[in-house]
Order: sequence, then C-alpha cells, then structure tokens
Amino acid sequence: MKLGAHQSISGGYSEALKRITIIGGNCLQIFSTSPRGWNFAKPTDDEIKQFLILNSKFSINPIYFHATYLINLADDSRIGHMSKMSLISEMNLAPKLGIKGSIIHLGSYKKEVSSIKYEVLIKNIKEILEKTPKESFFIIENAGNRKIGQTLEEISQIVKDVDSSRVRLCFDTCHLFSNGYKFNTAQELDSFLVKLAKLEINNIVELWHLNDSRDEFNSGHDRHGNIGEGKMNIDEFKILLNHPKTKDYPFIIETPGFDGNGPDKKNLDILKSLITY
Repeated sequence: MKLGAHQSISGGYSEALKRITIIGGNCLQIFSTSPRGWNFAKPTDDEIKQFLILNSKFSINPIYFHATYLINLADDSRIGHMSKMSLISEMNLAPKLGIKGSIIHLGSYKKEVSSIKYEVLIKNIKEILEKTPKESFFIIENAGNRKIGQTLEEISQIVKDVDSSRVRLCFDTCHLFSNGYKFNTAQELDSFLVKLAKLEINNIVELWHLNDSRDEFNSGHDRHGNIGEGKMNIDEFKILLNHPKTKDYPFIIETPGFDGNGPDKKNLDILKSLITY
C-alpha cells in the first residue's frame, strides 16, 4: 500500500524525506519552493545529491511536486506567463530528484468561460509539455470550488485536446465530495469508475488525495478536514483503500492535522486501520 502525505520542505528537500518517514508514510508530496510566490526552485548539485542518497536509504516512492497555488493557465497576461515559466522550471527539476512530476490546479476563467480562454489554457499546457522532459508528468488535479477541472467531463475534454501521454490525473476526495461525488458504497465507487472509463480517462489516474471535508456534500466548497472529523463518511476512505480497482494507487493526505500542524501520523494511522486486505 502506497500511503503518504504532503510534507514541508523547510530546511531543504531532504528534511521532507525525514518527516514522511517519521509519520509512517512511504510516498510523498512536496512543494518545490514557496507555494505563494513565483520563486523558482534552484537546489544546488550537492542538495540534489544528498536528497537522492537519503532516499536510497528510505525508499520513499513515488514522490510528487505540488505546483504553486498561483497557477492560472487560462490567463493570457503576466499570471499565465509566470504560470508557464514556474511549471517549466519545476517539471525540468523533477527528474533530477527522482520526482514523477507536478500536481497542478489549472486555474480559473475568472469572469466567464470563453473559447478564447480555453484555447489559451490548451496552448499553455502544450507549451509546458514541449519544454519539459518526457519522463516528467503533468498531473491535473480535479477542482472543488468553481475552478477549471471541476467536472469529469471538463477534465476529459482538456485531456483529449492536449493529447499527450504525459498528462495524468489526481483525484481529491474532498473536491469530489464538494461536487456531488461520494463513495459510501462499493457500488457508488464502481459507478464513478465506469464514468471515468466512458470518458476515456480511467487509465491515466496517477494518484488520489485523501482528505475529509469540512463542508457539506455538494457544497461547492473544498476545505480539507482530518480523516473522520469532517462531513464525509469514514466508509468512503475504507472503500477506496480496499477496492480492487483503486487499492494500488498512491494515496496522499493533505489534512490540517489533529494538532493543526499539517498532515500527521494520526491521520495516516486512521487510514491504515481501515485497510482490510
């Protein structure tokens, strides 16, 4: 079972490896730099070497970057340009650290959806892929709050129009819950997986974010909660972790933590207690 968490890179990338090991995870998500600015990551050769040496000992795998929250690939001005530059930098760095790629919130259309804004989005994604290594994945995360990628149909259309084998998907349980998707029974999850297949995106799911929701079902809000403390049924997580078609995915938490200090051991231990096979 691949079960991990987002961890801080305070003190350097290698510190994140130590943190995930301490809380009992075996896969990892990190920021490449501050998620609230356009500071492109530039680790030294020595920092990269130390990260790789330490991970040869810990065997944390897979590892993903999560892109900055400022990204908006549907923007045709400065923000759109900086979004491209940020992702090109990050996705070029990823293979050097043995990181699979970047998990990305695509942004928003701001006032209204238009064919012009959509064309900007697709053009920007294609440019990023053209300027980054083939082993670096562009991983679209489903949105939970009126942003691009809120529905499965929209995600499917974007994937088809970009038309690249390097595009992958990350599904966040909290975001799905906020948009009317829940898995209280295996049948509900089966129906969801059938829909993915019909939309031809079932084979490009890369990982899941396991987060409870502080908001009600189908609320359109996506505030993460600790596992078992939110509005979601604990069975949702049990079903995802044990279903034959989902149990082999990496699962990563982004919970606030029971002590308020971010994804923690207690959240992971709760999830581990739900594994039955």
